[in-house]
Amino acid sequence: MEPIIAIALALMGYAFGSTKLVSQGNEALVERLGRYHRKLKPGINFIVPLLDQIVMEDTNREQILDISPQNVISKDGIYLEVDAVVYWRIVDIEKSFYAVDDLQEALNNLAVTTVREILAQNTLEETNMARSNIDSTLLDQLNFTSQTWGVEMMRLDFQRITPPESVRKSMEEERAAEIKKRALISAAEGERQAAIKKAEGTRTSMEIISQALRAHPESKDILRYLVAQDYVQASQKLGESNNAKIVFVDPANSTGMFEELISQPGQEDEGKRPGNGKK
Repeated sequence: MEPIIAIALALMGYAFGSTKLVSQGNEALVERLGRYHRKLKPGINFIVPLLDQIVMEDTNREQILDISPQNVISKDGIYLEVDAVVYWRIVDIEKSFYAVDDLQEALNNLAVTTVREILAQNTLEETNMARSNIDSTLLDQLNFTSQTWGVEMMRLDFQRITPPESVRKSMEEERAAEIKKRALISAAEGERQAAIKKAEGTRTSMEIISQALRAHPESKDILRYLVAQDYVQASQKLGESNNAKIVFVDPANSTGMFEELISQPGQEDEGKRPGNGKK
């Protein structure tokens, strides 16, 4: 009976030792006699006790690498403090274990070196204006090296790029000046458009008045009366001012322009009529 119990316990221990559970989203590496043997997928897996050994289990989900703030010198010689975050994941667990000794440290050093190199090739203005292009270039550079480690860099986000206080103040003043400039240009353009519309309205009104007076010659006397009335009212208002200088103008001269405007088209039309009795 005792040998049977011993054998049963041995078999149970063997079964228990050979069963390995890998969590969802993870993978594991198995070495047999010190050499790579195979990968274990999520779920229940079986290995050979004493011969097989699980040397690594890691996730293939997206992970975050927070790069500590770094001092970088831009192309135009400005010192910047850069804080960035890299999102990455393991795509080949075998490479990530055998190709590099300390994966986290290697990724951090790679990210820091690449960020410094790329930002040093751009001015501060280019860095601020073309952030998406810089992000894309950085990812390409990072993936060029990290793919040999079985790692894919998903994206890189700059938390902040901080120039010195003097540079920030200068940038704020420049932005304020640019905003003020745009406001002045917009106001000037609005005034120009208003002046154009006003001039067009005045011209249209003059044409309507001219056509009406040519069609009704008796309206000339009414026009002279209205001009004279406006002249008298304007003179009264001017005379009430303490600082005003009074200049007398003949009202008859004020209607000269209107009479010329009215008479000339009519005279031209009469000169063009055939059979006017002149040869």
